[in-house]
Amino acid sequence: MKQQSYEHHKRFHPLQHFVLLPISVVTLVASIVYAVKAITAGEFSLEVFLILALVVMSLITGLLARINALTVQDRVIRAEEQFRYFVLTGKWIDSRLTIPQWIALRFASDREFPALADKAAQEGMSPKEIKRAIKHWRADEHRV
Repeated sequence: MKQQSYEHHKRFHPLQHFVLLPISVVTLVASIVYAVKAITAGEFSLEVFLILALVVMSLITGLLARINALTVQDRVIRAEEQFRYFVLTGKWIDSRLTIPQWIALRFASDREFPALADKAAQEGMSPKEIKRAIKHWRADEHRV
């Protein structure tokens, strides 16, 4: 894997992004088309409804699994970065920082993290601005 930087830090999970997601979209579209054709032909049945319901339920299940994993990851990042700030400075970090700011700050090296965290809280920097301000990138190879 390339060394992480602002340009090379996004991660794609091949099975999630390039297999499951496209198959899910195609299946959803196909089941909707099938249901519409059945309705217009007057042939709507329990089987048609069940196919559509199963496809929708599968999509919801997949989305919830992804959303829940990302939510837990965000909470872990916040706790890790709060602890890292405390270890580096001996102080509690500014409570004005938002979750998206925490997530962006995790890429900052230890030597620039405290000052950048303070600046982000004071100036309300966006995650994109925080990432662009990082001089020494700290890779995160364990993202979901």
